[in-house]
Amino acid sequence: MADIMVRLSYVDRDQIVPSTLKSILVKYIPHVQSEEVEDMKKLVLMVLSGSSAIFIEGETSAIVIDVKTLPVRSIEEPDLERVVRGSRDGFTETLLTNVTLVRRRIRDPQLRLEMTKIGSRSETDVCIAYIKDIADHALIESVRKKLKKTNVDGIPVADKQLEELMIKKGWNPFPMVRYSERPDVVSVHLLEGNVILFVDTSPSVMILPTTFFHLIQHVEEYRQTPLIGSYLRWVRYFGILASLFLLPLWFLLVTHPELKPPGLEFLGPNDKGHLPLILQFFIAEIGIDLMRMAAVHTPTPLATAMGLVAAILIGDIAVKTGLWVNEVILYIAVAAIGMFATPSYELSLANRMVRLLLLALVAIFKVPGLVVGTTIILLLLIVQRSYNTPYMWPFIPFNAKALFTVLVRQPFPKMKKRPSINKTIDNTRRP
Repeated sequence: MADIMVRLSYVDRDQIVPSTLKSILVKYIPHVQSEEVEDMKKLVLMVLSGSSAIFIEGETSAIVIDVKTLPVRSIEEPDLERVVRGSRDGFTETLLTNVTLVRRRIRDPQLRLEMTKIGSRSETDVCIAYIKDIADHALIESVRKKLKKTNVDGIPVADKQLEELMIKKGWNPFPMVRYSERPDVVSVHLLEGNVILFVDTSPSVMILPTTFFHLIQHVEEYRQTPLIGSYLRWVRYFGILASLFLLPLWFLLVTHPELKPPGLEFLGPNDKGHLPLILQFFIAEIGIDLMRMAAVHTPTPLATAMGLVAAILIGDIAVKTGLWVNEVILYIAVAAIGMFATPSYELSLANRMVRLLLLALVAIFKVPGLVVGTTIILLLLIVQRSYNTPYMWPFIPFNAKALFTVLVRQPFPKMKKRPSINKTIDNTRRP
């Protein structure tokens, strides 16, 4: 801006009359992002967004120049989606940077980026991204309408508040959208026909629509060979199932030894603790959550020391004093590892709530509690829909070919079709 003002200081009056504003805008402002603005409300918004305005006496319009420089965090790999091999770039809090990272990977002229603003006071920039000749136009129009219906003064927490405004899922703990901070993951979903929402000031983007099986897949599986990728996927599935059902099943078999199948008679605590088993489980779960929250707020150099305190001082002493039994600590640790192996952080927290619910039902109703509780949770997942997309697809409604693709990581040359659930216009990956 200083260079522009210096340039204008050398302009004579005869060079800019009679059309002063047009002459200055066309001839003497060497900036590509400059425009004439008549609406005062629009001008104030642009100035509050970081642009500069030049007012000229006697003119009814002003010249707005976009010379802002936003504070930008350096591009680095996201902590929640790390890979052994692959790109190390991730989204930042600046929307323009995030869009550029995706455009670098998809140079298709059909890639559309629609800008809008949410919040009467915050005026937060939101970008809808999709590939025009792939994505379902009904889905795009639905996203547009929901964004227009958002009536709020601001969304300072960015994408999470926008999700709750659009989805309105209430107290449902399961995530209805997928978040990602990796531009390669977002690019893959764009090519599959999904719609992406970028929100300024947020390093994560929203992927619509999503299913339960989207939330348990990780990009690391596609960075390895198909065989290794399938193996890693099955290990992850096993960990997720263990985080859900291992504790309720073990608790049921321990409290009812007659239910133990042959060969599993060794299950069960050798020693009894001073606290009931169900109370041990709940206190241990709360303790793990406390340690997880403490780790987030603990400086990195002290995190190792905090882990030693939690593992040695608290865990070991609790067992030696008789408050807990060794088996409880063991199975709690296995369930926690399965929870941390879940790619979606939001889904891992939802699974923890389901595990606690199943433990409580087993403690109260025994076998019927586990069966009925599991059935109710499964039915709730089946009836859920994310933007008119069945949440449990391709399991229900059943699609054998798509389910096989979910269970087994396919070689890239064989992935010739896009997911049918997205109702894409162009369904062919390899024409």
